[in-house]
Amino acid sequence: MHQTHFLVREPLLDPQQRVVGYELAWQNDPSVVPLLSELEDLVGFVASHVNDPGRGWLLRDKTLFLQAVPGMLSTDALHDLPPRHTVLSIRTAELANPDTLAAVRALRAGDVGILLRNCDLARVGNRLPMIASYVEVRFTGGDVAAQARAYAALKQSSVRMVGRPVATWEDFDACAALGIDAFVGKLHLTPRPGPDVKGLNPAQTVILQLMQMVQANADVAKIESVLKRDAALSYKLLRYINSAGFGAGREIQSLKQAITLLGYQPLYRWLTLLLATASTSGYSPVLLETAVVRGRLAELLGTAALGRADAENVFVAGMFSLLDRLLGIPMKDVLETVPLSAEIVTALLERGGRFGPYLALAEACELNSHLVGSLAASLQLTPEEVNKAHLSALAWTQNVTG
Repeated sequence: MHQTHFLVREPLLDPQQRVVGYELAWQNDPSVVPLLSELEDLVGFVASHVNDPGRGWLLRDKTLFLQAVPGMLSTDALHDLPPRHTVLSIRTAELANPDTLAAVRALRAGDVGILLRNCDLARVGNRLPMIASYVEVRFTGGDVAAQARAYAALKQSSVRMVGRPVATWEDFDACAALGIDAFVGKLHLTPRPGPDVKGLNPAQTVILQLMQMVQANADVAKIESVLKRDAALSYKLLRYINSAGFGAGREIQSLKQAITLLGYQPLYRWLTLLLATASTSGYSPVLLETAVVRGRLAELLGTAALGRADAENVFVAGMFSLLDRLLGIPMKDVLETVPLSAEIVTALLERGGRFGPYLALAEACELNSHLVGSLAASLQLTPEEVNKAHLSALAWTQNVTG
């Protein structure tokens, strides 16, 4: 399947809009139940790319949610995923089969998570904590009081509630108030109503000044002098250069050395990340993580055809594609304020030029768009290449945003 189908993802958010995990699946008709072989291939492919024999679990504190059918509950591939970071979702009706129920209980005993879909809470009752670690609940926005009563018992148990679908920010807030633990969907890409933001904050202003200097190829000494005026920025740069594996052989303590060793284009890329994280308005942790994954995935997809230097520009385009949301200002203002090359602007506004199609493909993977296949084909990228890049981008992002 990983050679013919594309991997798509949806984040699971907590009430603070932090990403607690990802639901991964092969892109398919949602009305069609996946075959056993498809689901086993998904588990095996994911495990081989995010659970490294030497470095361990590459997704840090994230949990993966994977669809399951009874036949795969004992597949060998599950042994290659860490139980505490793995949740299998299965239809509650499947538990009517004693063998399936026994397999579920065995997985729970081994610390693998189980999420029950289409669950009648009234019928399952007190048995639920012995069977499942998660239960999917459907928030309707109708009789909130009745739903609050239904969820009250779960809030006192070890079972966590996952809400789906949560279509509006009003529903999100209502679900959080009801005690629902996590939310599936793409609500974070919908602007949340709030006060208008007036300009950049002081930290963003300094970062922007540095970006303009780097874009203009200013002297290292001038860039260093601006950095020295901001102790927090200086600390972050030195921490980054000493933790990023640049092979200096010794600890870098000089800002001048750090700038020289890093180079202008990677420095610009690093400042792009900082500009996003320095936001105080229009910001949510999931939005930042989405921007970084999008940028990194687009970069990886474009490296072979564009070369490393231009692929770094694709990363910047991916980050900036959500920067208006991260900064809380219109994209028009972003483009007027931040120095960007014409090619990056074309990618942002039209998904055109040399960089745009890679950004569009990365975006399509997170949106589960039907355009994934045609975009990949136009770039002469195979499903396996896209899928490997997708998981690599997820793993890389954990070290940047963690």
